[in-house]
Amino acid sequence: MFARVIVDITNSNVDRLFTYSVPEDMQLSPGQRVLVPFGRGNRPIEGFVIELTGSAETTHQIKSIIKPLEPYTVLLPDQLKLSEWICRAYHCTRADSLRGMIPATLRGSRVREKTVRTLRLSPGLDKDAFLASMYKKDGTPRAPKQLEVFELLNSPGAEYSSPDINAFIPGASAAITALIKKGVLTESDRELYRDPFRGHDPEPTEALPLFPDQRYALEGILNADPGEVLLLHGVTGSGKTEVYMQAIADALEKGSGAIVLVPEISLTPQTTDRFRGRFGDLVAVLHSHLSDGERFDEWRRIRFGKARVVVGARSAVFAPVEKLSIIIIDEEHETSYQSELTPKYDAREVAQRRAKLSGARLVLGSATPSLTSYYRAKHGKYKLLELPERINGVPMPHVDIVDMRQEFLSGNNSIFSSLLAEKLKKTYAKHEQSILFLNRRGYSSHAECKACGFVFTCPNCDVAMTYHKYDGTLRCHYCGAAYRMSDKCPACGSEFIKYSGIGTQQVEEQLARLIPGIRCLRMDTDTTGGKTSHREILDAFSAGEADVLIGTQMVAKGLDIPNVTLVGVVFADSTLFHSDYRSGERTFQLLTQVAGRAGRADKEGSVVIQTNSPNHRAIRLTTTHDYKAFYRMEIEDRMHTLFPPFALFIRALFCSESEQQAADAAGRFADGVTEKLLECLRAHNAEKELIFVMPGSAPIRRRDGEYRYAVIIKLARTKHTAEAINTVYAYADGFNEECFRGVEVNPQEML
Repeated sequence: MFARVIVDITNSNVDRLFTYSVPEDMQLSPGQRVLVPFGRGNRPIEGFVIELTGSAETTHQIKSIIKPLEPYTVLLPDQLKLSEWICRAYHCTRADSLRGMIPATLRGSRVREKTVRTLRLSPGLDKDAFLASMYKKDGTPRAPKQLEVFELLNSPGAEYSSPDINAFIPGASAAITALIKKGVLTESDRELYRDPFRGHDPEPTEALPLFPDQRYALEGILNADPGEVLLLHGVTGSGKTEVYMQAIADALEKGSGAIVLVPEISLTPQTTDRFRGRFGDLVAVLHSHLSDGERFDEWRRIRFGKARVVVGARSAVFAPVEKLSIIIIDEEHETSYQSELTPKYDAREVAQRRAKLSGARLVLGSATPSLTSYYRAKHGKYKLLELPERINGVPMPHVDIVDMRQEFLSGNNSIFSSLLAEKLKKTYAKHEQSILFLNRRGYSSHAECKACGFVFTCPNCDVAMTYHKYDGTLRCHYCGAAYRMSDKCPACGSEFIKYSGIGTQQVEEQLARLIPGIRCLRMDTDTTGGKTSHREILDAFSAGEADVLIGTQMVAKGLDIPNVTLVGVVFADSTLFHSDYRSGERTFQLLTQVAGRAGRADKEGSVVIQTNSPNHRAIRLTTTHDYKAFYRMEIEDRMHTLFPPFALFIRALFCSESEQQAADAAGRFADGVTEKLLECLRAHNAEKELIFVMPGSAPIRRRDGEYRYAVIIKLARTKHTAEAINTVYAYADGFNEECFRGVEVNPQEML
């Protein structure tokens, strides 16, 4: 028997299958990890068994596998097929694609199973004889502690560690030792799973009665064909999560499993609690805030079938769920589903391919679907299901738009408009809660000298540094550099420093001035660095320990807090005028999502959006929660201007400490790739499908100490698109420049 193995080295020179012989006494299966000798020195290297075969099919000397690394397969058959597709779709090595499917700590055995020494009554113990020996003739016990320990363990399946026994019976250590010597107790190692849910046991819940629209959506999911993609477009508060849970319950009843993806770590605790309340210990969670041990153990619970519902962020799409029946991607429009690390995969595309390979159904859910997803649903590629109204007849919140230019002209220099200030005071007086949203952390977006105009910029990046008042620092939100704020201008020595723009810290400070005594919580990257920070903040706010939650986009989605009746958007323009064709779409999505946090129970909700651009459609249409009107206008513009989904972008990136080197490399790449693309498209008489190839500096020209240049390629989306993309990849493979950082198709971040 021979095994074809991918060695765990991410180098294109060894990105192929190597054949090894399998010793006669070794049992192997495709998907197992093995240790193999590699190279001239036969250095032991970890690898993945892709397939087993009866013939070597090679003339080279055949080496033998050293040993399997685990007694079980770490990869399922559909995952092996998926990894092959990922290599083609995202142009990465097979090792790159396989690494993403297992916990990083499994490689190199950096984390092992946790065991605990436990005690139980010895098998075959004559309990009557033991008890008879433990009492004197007058009926008094000889060793009361030993009897207490015996009684604790004298029940079917009883098994405790020494610390647990001492917790029940203080001072029992000597009794335990004596009972072990007598042969009454037996010690053994028991595997212990590290529990990320410690101390958080949600109340069990039952399935809720469904409203007609929910029933229709659920039936559409349950009756879908294997591999089918469904888009569930439901307004905020329409009961999408209940539909998800009842679809999962159906899968579990049939012995199948489910994966649920959420876009933010901040959503995971609340979402996980809802699913655990319904499905208990069958739920596992996967996200980056778990410890290495917790992530490893959650992965193993999934792999061994102890957990059949996986809730997690982007990488949970690779969870080893057997008999996978349904994949759900909540808030499917979110950019966080796109990986910025190799392989640069889109979790939605990966989920679609995995659903096809495993026969699962894929449900994409959102109140504001991406234009591409909605376009596909309208044109029959996806099945469209709709929840147009909130459950229980709860009305959508009333939305007011405030023109901050008029506020300024009327003499209001506060960051709060008169309307928002009035509503905050009324909400506070009624003991209801508010959420204030601003997609910018820190105190001020930049600091400058009023005397000479000097702006405090990051020495590593071409961006202004953000002032953080709480610790008196200037911080770069791109490279992480931090410096103590100077009292004087470094250029002219003036002490007249002006802070411009606003961040969440300043909102918190000015709110405390506006309403003395108001209790605030802030949720942004600065306050959520701890492992449990997200949960602690949300739990405190849900419990009514604060009147206002101030935050960035962490607070814009997924939160369902009945006492929140007011949402204030402090500055809606912060996402509107970026160097990205999707800025209008993303602004509308963000505003609609955050507005949906208000009035989700039996109390009327209110939303105030402050802006300098009240007539922009991304803001104006938020007042009527009219996604379809926004879609019609936006998709028409994109069709006329040939933007996705009617075209696609490919970006090649070049980074160097020498600006000239990056610029020259980008120019050479642009010339060469243009020639190759035209050659490819001429063969189909389709040269016009190449719209442009444009080299130039990136919008943020310098970042983390390196100058950044890019080549942007724009192609019309046609039947020749896949061949054109492969042409770019092929040219990139042969472009050997040190500063070349690779190519990416439709990057989520153009900066």
